[in-house]
Amino acid sequence: MAEAAAALLERAARRDAALEELRALRVALQSVPLAAIRARLGEHHLVALFALLSASDREQVSACVSILERLLQALDPLYVIQNLREELQKGLCHPEDSVKILTIAQVGRIVEDPGAVTEILDSPELLRQIINCIGGEKIAVAKEAIKSLSRIAQTQEGLEALFVSSLLSDLKNVMATSDIVRYRVYELIVEISAVSAESLNYCANSGLISELIGELTGEDMLVRATCIEMVTSLAHTPQGRQYLAQQGVIDKISNIILGAESDPFSSFYLPGFVKFFGNLAVVDSPQQICERYPVFMEKVFEMAESQDPTMIGVAVDTLGILGSNVVGKQVLQKTRSRFQNLLGKIGHQAKNAPTELRLRCLDAISSLLYLPPEQQTEDLLRMTESWFTSLSSQPLELFRSISTQPFPDLHCGALRVFTAIANQPWAQKLMLHSPGFVEYVVDRSVEPDKASKDAKYELVKALVNSKTIAEIFGNQYYLRLRAYLQEGPYYVKAVSTTAVEGAE
Repeated sequence: MAEAAAALLERAARRDAALEELRALRVALQSVPLAAIRARLGEHHLVALFALLSASDREQVSACVSILERLLQALDPLYVIQNLREELQKGLCHPEDSVKILTIAQVGRIVEDPGAVTEILDSPELLRQIINCIGGEKIAVAKEAIKSLSRIAQTQEGLEALFVSSLLSDLKNVMATSDIVRYRVYELIVEISAVSAESLNYCANSGLISELIGELTGEDMLVRATCIEMVTSLAHTPQGRQYLAQQGVIDKISNIILGAESDPFSSFYLPGFVKFFGNLAVVDSPQQICERYPVFMEKVFEMAESQDPTMIGVAVDTLGILGSNVVGKQVLQKTRSRFQNLLGKIGHQAKNAPTELRLRCLDAISSLLYLPPEQQTEDLLRMTESWFTSLSSQPLELFRSISTQPFPDLHCGALRVFTAIANQPWAQKLMLHSPGFVEYVVDRSVEPDKASKDAKYELVKALVNSKTIAEIFGNQYYLRLRAYLQEGPYYVKAVSTTAVEGAE
């Protein structure tokens, strides 16, 4: 097969291969090992195949793309950039998307190779073409271009090439293509800024972060909603948070939330602005953020208490994020009865709301109630117990009824709530004294699918690994749980059958 492929390759190199022969070459190469391909492959083969991509016959172009995909796999990225630079440039501006995808994939390989990436920095025209790809219609090409440029910018030389040369003008020119493309460039800038403080400085000096913030605080409500997601990503890094604080952006966002009362279009951007503070509280300090920006907490409670399912969902998500660590839990506890009352509403939504909101409520409840063993002080255990009892008049039965419904997502969501409280002594006592609960936990027959079996196994694991379980559950139940854990999530008990003579 290698001989046949080599012969067909030679025909293609002479550029007189018929379409049938290109198809045959495509098939032949699939069964030839990459090492064998590499041994017989010359630069002239590749140059000729790239040249065949300029044909108007789409089927020929398609065959050549498949052949080149296979051949280029066999080559070192450094070889590709050193010997096929011009071909890559042409490929990036080819009218056929399949050729652009083939070429941008090779660029992706090259930028991931420390020895090859510097070669791209010596090719400003190739870099220009990669930037232009951000403006392409095909999202797969644009995404790969963003990824490649982000990788290039991870070196000092790459940062200078992109931001201290004429390429910055190319980047700004491609932004003018459309709103969508402009947001793609912002996405790239945020990715680069996340690498280091130095990277952020280059991006800030380019003026592009200022443009993003200008759009965030501008009058277009839909643009605000899009930009806040990128600014939230920027706030995930220490240098990003410091920059946003220095520029007064966090204060501006707080003021926009404050003014949302009188804005009839606030529903477009308010969810994103509230999520921004929720994420900020987790990565920074929940206490400081909630104390410095009281409008944030007030708005979360207002949204959770509203009748709008969209707003309730965002508020519930934010409370789950905020209460995912102990400091955040303590901040919520300080609001006293208001949060306790809100838990009752969340419990009601978990039982009665549309499925998507029910799932979000279950995930938030799991996050709020979980306490790592090392943080289980008497005060915190009392707090989580009081939160649990605030969810419903019979919270354990509430989640048990959800866990027996024939909807896998809800079933697993309820199991995650049980898993969140499984290592807390008060919850173990509740489980033990709830008729049939422990039997339900060790009953494998109620888990219909893999996700449910995995979720049940996590619950069993959380119980068995607790220091108080043997004492509270007693030896009999503890041993049954341990056996379940040792048998694994997918254990099926063997059923012995006796053959009867004469039976069919």
